[in-house]
Amino acid sequence: MWGGFACFWEFGVITSGAPFFFMLWGIPFVLMGLYVTVGRFFVDARQRANTYYGLTNERVIILSGLFNRNIKSLNLGTLAQIDITQHNDGRGTITFGPSHPMVAWSSASWPSGNRYAPPSFEMIEDAKEVYRQIMQAQKK
Repeated sequence: MWGGFACFWEFGVITSGAPFFFMLWGIPFVLMGLYVTVGRFFVDARQRANTYYGLTNERVIILSGLFNRNIKSLNLGTLAQIDITQHNDGRGTITFGPSHPMVAWSSASWPSGNRYAPPSFEMIEDAKEVYRQIMQAQKK
């Protein structure tokens, strides 16, 4: 609705010959509408393409970030909770640690919207095998 109304507003302003200020006023709203409707999917794809996961005998490593590199290194010996969500095709998500209560209120589709989410290996191939390797490394 946001994007549709913003485009309707901007189109109406341009075709009616309204003052230039009104044309400028609508541009940020149109841009936000474009981000909400289609842009967030491109940003998410780019973020996932720049995310790398690693597993050693002592640590879980997550390297991510679009503009700044973020490195999360978690000690396997101190992880109390490791959960797996697996789909029929074998892909899945492995989550390290409990979820924060604010996860339900945040949206990963907004920049920094997943700040409350626990670290995780998201949508990885053969998640069950990776989970088994993590559990095996954690026991050692």
